[in-house]
Amino acid sequence: MFAAPVSSLSSLRKAIRFLVLLLPVALAACVSTQTPPQQAMRRIDPAYAAMYGPRLDEPHPLPATDISEVDPRFLRREVAYYGREEPGTIVVDTTARYLYLVREGGRAIRYGIGVGKEGLAWSGRARVGRKAAWPRWTPTPAMIRREPERNAKWAGGMEGGLDNPLGARALYLYDNGVDTLYRIHGTTEPWSIGQSVSSGCIRMFNQDIIDLHSRVPVGSPVVVLRGQRLFDVEDEVRVSSAE
Repeated sequence: MFAAPVSSLSSLRKAIRFLVLLLPVALAACVSTQTPPQQAMRRIDPAYAAMYGPRLDEPHPLPATDISEVDPRFLRREVAYYGREEPGTIVVDTTARYLYLVREGGRAIRYGIGVGKEGLAWSGRARVGRKAAWPRWTPTPAMIRREPERNAKWAGGMEGGLDNPLGARALYLYDNGVDTLYRIHGTTEPWSIGQSVSSGCIRMFNQDIIDLHSRVPVGSPVVVLRGQRLFDVEDEVRVSSAE
């Protein structure tokens, strides 16, 4: 075996040192040092955060509603109204999942709603025959048959509270003094707003039904539409806290 010349060994050591110094640079080129972007979260308008915030003044202190995953079009706002109903009328558009409270000057407060099977079973004109805060709930026989494990134990009724399916308020609709069994009420399932759900009539965010309940007296007219749109053009320029 022959020994390598001293000059060759010196050159080899220099080459190795150069490669060792270069290695971190090469590795850095393969590995990104940039922090991976986090999934963007929808920014919640402070006005809406306040609108759907906690209501600690209630008999059953109401926590804030998480609206971070709610389609913004189902949040309460003031819009232009192109229908023919008089101010003070509640109009329920079950197809679009909106409820309107008609105001003066061609405006309306628009609320998002969830529509249950009972909510799709009736349409027409009625009036608010009764109002209740933190109402008692009694499931219908159809609801008990459909979900006996969930509803049968409440056949005698459930007192008002945070777990009550009617939520914080309810409006009971009457036709010529007869209860239609149609209700506009709050919900314990805020994710269902804007959706078609298995049971219930017309459900709203608890903060929204509290707001609506405070604005409409007993006797207010109600129009419930089914299978037709109220109108096609909507003006959503001005958002109102509706408080």
